[in-house]
This record gives sequence, C-alpha cells and structure tokens, in this order.
Amino acid sequence: MDILNPSADREKAMEQIRHKLALLPDQPGCYLMKNNEGRIIYVGKAKVLKNRVRSYFNGSHDGKTQKLVSEIRDFEYIVTASNTESLILECNLIKEHFPRYNVLLKDDKSFPYLKITHEAHPRLEVTRRVVKDKGKYFGPYPNAYAAQETKKLLDRLYPLRKCNTLSDKVCLYYHMGQCVAPCEYPVEQAVYDEMVGEISRFLNGGHTEIKRELKRKMEAAAEELEFERAREYRDQILSIEALMEKQTINMADAMDRDVFGYSTDKGWMCVQILYMRQGKMIQRHVSVFPYYGEAYEDFLSYVTQYYSDNPALPREMLLPAPPEAGAEQQQAPDDAVAQSSSAALTEAAIGESNEADHGEDDEAAEVGDSLRRWLKIKVAVPRRGSKRQLVAMACDNSRVALEEKFRLIERDESRTVKAVDGLAEWIGIPSASRIEAFDNSNMQGASPVSAMVVFTNGKPDKKEYRKYNVKTVQGPDDYETMREVVRRRYERVLKEGLTLPDLIVVDGGKGHIASVSDVLVNELGLDVPVCGLAKDAKHRTAQLLVGDPPEVVPLPRDSQEFYLLQRIQDEVHRFAITFHREKRGKSMIASRLDSIPGIGEKRRKQLLSHFGSLKAIKEASIEDFKQVSIGEALASRILETLNAE
Repeated sequence: MDILNPSADREKAMEQIRHKLALLPDQPGCYLMKNNEGRIIYVGKAKVLKNRVRSYFNGSHDGKTQKLVSEIRDFEYIVTASNTESLILECNLIKEHFPRYNVLLKDDKSFPYLKITHEAHPRLEVTRRVVKDKGKYFGPYPNAYAAQETKKLLDRLYPLRKCNTLSDKVCLYYHMGQCVAPCEYPVEQAVYDEMVGEISRFLNGGHTEIKRELKRKMEAAAEELEFERAREYRDQILSIEALMEKQTINMADAMDRDVFGYSTDKGWMCVQILYMRQGKMIQRHVSVFPYYGEAYEDFLSYVTQYYSDNPALPREMLLPAPPEAGAEQQQAPDDAVAQSSSAALTEAAIGESNEADHGEDDEAAEVGDSLRRWLKIKVAVPRRGSKRQLVAMACDNSRVALEEKFRLIERDESRTVKAVDGLAEWIGIPSASRIEAFDNSNMQGASPVSAMVVFTNGKPDKKEYRKYNVKTVQGPDDYETMREVVRRRYERVLKEGLTLPDLIVVDGGKGHIASVSDVLVNELGLDVPVCGLAKDAKHRTAQLLVGDPPEVVPLPRDSQEFYLLQRIQDEVHRFAITFHREKRGKSMIASRLDSIPGIGEKRRKQLLSHFGSLKAIKEASIEDFKQVSIGEALASRILETLNAE
C-alpha cells in the first residue's frame, strides 16, 4: 500500500476491482466487501452476483451507501446452488465476521424463552440461553416481564418442581400447591408427561381448551360440595382470562404467527415484530439500528439472523412486500385499515392464492419461498385482507417508532446545547463547548490516582479520557495531587499543541480551585476558567463555585445546567474510582505474593501470568507449580501462606 499517496493506492485497487467485475458469474451467491486492511466490512447476497456487485460501483448512492463504497478495496464471492443457500450462507458469514456495515442482531441473547427442562424431574424456567439439550423451548417473548407473567400462571396450574437441586424436605411451594415435591414423594413419569403435555399445549395456543377443561373440573367439584377446590379452579380460569385480556387484536384462524414490518429514514431502520399466538396479538418487539445496504436486503438479513438460532418458530410468518411491489403498502397504511370487516370473514376463503403465491417470477414469492424452504414454516407476503392489514400495522408502527426516536434525539440535543450555552452564560465565559474535569481517588493515601474526563458539546468524549498515576505526592494530600496532575496535563497540551478546554471543572471547593489556578497562571501562563463542584453531607452535587476568590453561582437545582454538571461530576468520579480499584486490586495481589519468602518480582509476574489470578494460585496443587519451575518446598510455602490468610 502506498502510504504517501492514498489516491494512487485507491486507483490501483479500483483497477483490480474492475478486472474482477468482468469475471462475475450470472448465478446466485454471496459477496464479501473488504477494506484496505483486508477486513470484511459488508456481506450481501444476490440472485445474480454480476448485476448486484456491479451496482455498487456504477451510478449514484445515498450518503450511507456511499460511505460503504468509499471504503471498499477488494471483494470476494461465493456461488451457491439456490437463493435459499445464499440466504443461509449470508446469515452464517455475518455471524462469523461481524462486518461493521451489516445489520448485527444479538438474537438468542436478546430474547427470553420459556423452557421445560429435559430431566427426570422437569422444571419450567425463563432463559435467554438456547442450547441443544433436548429441552422444550417456547417463545421468544419480547421482554422478561411477558415471560415471567406467563410462567407465574403456569406455576399455579401445573406444579412442576421449582428448586435447582432436590433438597431433603418439602419447601413452601409444596404447601402452596405449586410443586409435587419429588424430593420427598415418588412421582410417576405419567404425571410429568401429562403436565408437560398440558404446558406445551397451553404455550402452543390451547388456552380455550384448557379453560374449558378447568371449567368442567370446577363444576364437578361444586357438585361434590368441594367448594375450596372449585374456587381454586375458578381462580385459575380467571388468571387465564386476565392474561389473555391484553390480547386485543384477533384473527379467526387461531394460528401462531409473527408479523414483520419495517420503515427507513435518514439512514436508520426500524423493524417491528407483532407476536400473535392462537390468533391473538400478545406482544410486540421494536429494533432501531443504522443500515448501509439496500433497505429490503438488510431487513431480510435481520429476519434471517432473528430466526437462525430460534428453536420456537411460529407456524406462519407475514412479511411486507419488496419496495417496488409494496411501496403503496408501506406508504399508505390507512388504506389497509379502511378495509371492510368482511375482509376478515373472507380471509379463510381467500387462502394462500392471494397471499403467498404470486407467480414464479414475483420477487415477493421468491423471498417467501427461500425463507419457507429454510425455516420449514409458512411464509406469506399478503396482498389484501386482514393479513395485509396486520403487516401495514407493523410498518406503520415502525414508522412512528422511528419518528419518535428522531424527535427524542433532537429534543435531547437541543436540551444539551442549551445547557452548555446556559452554563457559559452563568459563569460569564464565551463558550463551554469543551469541558475537562478532574477527580482524585486514594484510600488513606495508598495507591493514589487521578482521572480526567472530557465533555464536548455536553456529551462525554470517551476517547479523550485520561488516567494518571500520582508520582510525586506522598500521603492523602488532595491539593498537591491536583496540582501535579493539572501540571502534567497542560504541560503536555502546550508541548503537543493540543486543544485547550473552554472550562476546567475540579471535584472540590475553594482550596482545589486555588491550587489549579496557581499552576495554570503562575507556572504555565494559561488563562483558562476554573470552577469547582462542592458536595453536601450526602455526597451529592450541591454548589458551583467560580472566580477569584471563588463565589457560589446560584444555579437552580432543577435546571438543565445543574443536571449537566451533575453528570460531569458523576462521570469523573466513576472513572477515577474504577481506575483506583483496578490499581489497588493489582497492588494487593502483588503485596500478598511479595510477602512470601522466595517470591520476587520476576516470580510474582510468572505466577500471575501462568495461573491468571490469586484465587487460581490458592486452588492449585503442588504439581501445578512445577510448570513454572517452582519446587515442592516453595510451592507448599505459597499455598500455606495464601490459604492461611
């Protein structure tokens, strides 16, 4: 690579790309875009590789796609036998390489599932980890609350064990009727099979049938004058009804389906998923993220990643049509809402002919067919009727969510800018765009450190943060520590020609301000405004002090300016104390090992490098020490000393 002439380097790379473009095949497959370091920055799929890859280097693009294209220096491609294979391959390549310009979904770690464990005494639990352990998974649920509420109901209906390990006596759950107590009483496998079957039926949408069975049992108990048991059945029925009451949108066919919609604006995409179980909408999930490729392709990439590790698939998935065919659907959702109620009644009669089958050459049908072949579920791109109305609802909600995000960003930015300008006005300085704040941390003078954070236009600029090991100060002298660190910071700023701050904030009062001002003015010849943040008895930000001599600035405690100062003080305190804990932890380990005769600095580093931690050293055997050339006598002494402590 020609470092001195990057334009020549780019021209050379483009010449190579032009040669490779001429050799692209007319086949489906995946392409991998690389930057000048050879790192994969984007993965895409194509029905015809030649057409799709060439489109990146011909014609004009929007801002975000242009940014991607400007970094491409090479590409590779992999030919596949079908569009289905390219769909799966794209998903796997994204998960392997994590390209910076692809949509990256943290799928199985983001969503909770209900799981029936595969054990001799099964349990029902909420989990975010999906593993192949023969357990039964149901979900995903859009949030932990939805999963926990469903679990609470099922715990009352079906008394599977609750404890992780069997104890030697029954627990409270047994007395509440929510556990069969296998720890003390034998439980037939048939009992477990029946409960697992009932739970599976419930979670797969069989609420009505289970409610009907409970009603029959309630009436039978009442006839036998067992009113307590009848009341239990009645409460269980009411619990089911209460859970299902929240499900306000219904479909006549009682099918489990996921409904997808998406919207894009200003280089951002919002995907909305409506979860329908037994024909009723129970929850929704919203994801907002930047995208860099073609909108519909990145949307499908999100869908494939979402389902790639999902063990609990619905019976049907509803997707919006590609932009060319579905622009009207996404832009005019009100038209779908205006459908007459007869559409819902005729939906079953319409069937698949109007929803999933639009001809062999239709792009929507091709997308659905690829997903259907891979996931082995029904995939529809509805054109009319109540299913199209659901997709339009998901698209409309995604558009509203995206607009709301931009409004919040604008409001937050507006507030932050006003707070910065207002703070400068209160202090009497031209600007407070760049603020540098300092704080010290030590424990009775031990392991003293200091830290600096930077706020640019009211926002933390973390790449500018700095940590300082205090070198010249002995004991807990906060003023001298502040003098040393400020001197070191601004000597370097002057030497390297770095940007000076508009305002320096110190965590302290009049003494701290005086110490910092003395170094800046009398030693370095700098005229930078300094303010101090004094705390009250409860260690909360209480006063802003400015001037020489320092005076209190009467900032209202409920103002945005005061809130900004609180954030700055909390952030510099967090950064300093975290650094101090790290340093103190290392010094404690070092001192404990150094106190053992026969252990010097070299052996201490060798031990920590080999074992990784003090805990691992304590748990090691004498034989383990031979790997770091330590004999039995010294190994015994190390273990005796550490374990005695």
